[in-house]
Amino acid sequence: MRGYGEMARMNRPNILYEDNHIIVAVKPRNMPSQADSSGDMDFLSGVREYVRVTYNKPGKAYLGLVHRLDRPAGGVMVFARTSKAAARLAGQMRRHTFEKDYLVVTRAGIPKAGTLKDWLLKDSAANRTRVAKEGEAGAKYAELSYRVAGEKEGLALLKIRLVTGRSHQIRVQLSHMGAPLVGDVKYGGSKNDTLCLWAWGVRFLHPTRQTKMEFYYPPPAVYPWNLFGIVQ
Repeated sequence: MRGYGEMARMNRPNILYEDNHIIVAVKPRNMPSQADSSGDMDFLSGVREYVRVTYNKPGKAYLGLVHRLDRPAGGVMVFARTSKAAARLAGQMRRHTFEKDYLVVTRAGIPKAGTLKDWLLKDSAANRTRVAKEGEAGAKYAELSYRVAGEKEGLALLKIRLVTGRSHQIRVQLSHMGAPLVGDVKYGGSKNDTLCLWAWGVRFLHPTRQTKMEFYYPPPAVYPWNLFGIVQ
């Protein structure tokens, strides 16, 4: 694994907002959200090192992982700088008041809007999730809503709002409805250089001030994202 010294020499993380309680940053594509068996540099460690160096923190700076993104996906992530902030943001996640919006690219021709409700079962050993039957041991309820924001060249841009946050949820539910994501070979999608799944925005209450926080960041201007005019 790359050491902290090397992380410090790399480019500064793309920070959208920071204060004494939270950091909002943009995770690059193809980087783990946190350390895994690959040993590759992960985003949590990189942002933690940024905090340590920027604020001259002795030892290992505290940084809480509030939510995760699949390794191939990029976009907006929120971190907690104190254990109190981490606990309060986790509570918002449980109450579904921490809202997350995503952009994906899939095939054109699907219904213009909809709500998907399924039961999902994760196979941790294979790192895959499948749609299961209600009541099947280990299955968890999953729900999302989507709308088609544009269609170009046989592809559709979807805006997605998660109600639950299950492993590979968006990828599995859309594949199950016959609309796998571009670049998602694992779940039946067409080949592309990268998975077309982007964490576009978040909305939540600040853990101490209780003010509404809202952040958006567009996907990179590469194919097929560049087919669509991305607007909030």
